[in-house]
Amino acid sequence: MTASTTCTLLLTAAPGSGVVTESVTQAALGALAGTAADVQWLSPGDAWEARFDLAGASSLAAQCDAVAQAIGPTPVDVNIVAGEPDARRKRLLVADMESTIIQQELIDEIAEIVGCRAEIAAITESAMRGEIDFETSLAQRVALLAGIEAHRLEAILAGVTLMPGAESLVATMRANGGWTALVSGGFTIFAERIAARLGFDAVVANVLEIEGGQLTGRVREPIVGPQSKANTLKRLAAEGGLPLSETLAVGDGANDVAMLAAAGLGVAFRAKPILAEQARALDTGAVVTHGDLTALLHLQGYGRNDIVVC
Repeated sequence: MTASTTCTLLLTAAPGSGVVTESVTQAALGALAGTAADVQWLSPGDAWEARFDLAGASSLAAQCDAVAQAIGPTPVDVNIVAGEPDARRKRLLVADMESTIIQQELIDEIAEIVGCRAEIAAITESAMRGEIDFETSLAQRVALLAGIEAHRLEAILAGVTLMPGAESLVATMRANGGWTALVSGGFTIFAERIAARLGFDAVVANVLEIEGGQLTGRVREPIVGPQSKANTLKRLAAEGGLPLSETLAVGDGANDVAMLAAAGLGVAFRAKPILAEQARALDTGAVVTHGDLTALLHLQGYGRNDIVVC
């Protein structure tokens, strides 16, 4: 941080919750290390912001903690975005799919078909917590799926539910000239259909190997893992002639750490502790636990009337 950095404090909550009250905002202002200006409601009752100058001796994480302590247990997300207000809107969104854009972990749903859901879910959780590396966990899980008839995956796709705010996030970014990409450690057989449903401009995911109409229990190379997610963000930014400062990444698990660190704004969404901790430690990071995906729009300065309702 420089001697004095222009920052924006944001309080966001579940849309329509009304929990961001005047008393909450006043408590937040009282905890700021600097004098606030340009205080405004982005969405009355659930999204509010205030610009202030943060002294160089202070950190964003420490200031977030101070505000969070001041407002107490109210279900409000506290984030601070550094930089001038007119630089907040991003031109590239790169999103994880499972437990981020959709509510399910689809490999767990596939496992239900063969009766090994608990075993695969345990491996998934271990990987998302960062206890085993993603590539190893993927190989272990997919191996357990060998022999499943590929056509049975259609029923899983039919049961997918979108994360609240997903449609508005993608539609609003695109309506304002943004480019959107779904970058997943999951599988193209699902990701391509979900990307088309939401209007993502690009999709990158792993390819399940299928022979004779059945899953072989293998994934084709190259594997879309943690570093390849980050590399994809960098590649898409370069192809669009964008500096990384104009990119936004969102994910929920340990395999998203590198991608969020590479982005101009990296958001840990309803995330595992390892990712939330990493995002909070970044000057370019944010954590959303209580709000839905429209909170990513508020973090960029979009107000309620700017959001495309889907």
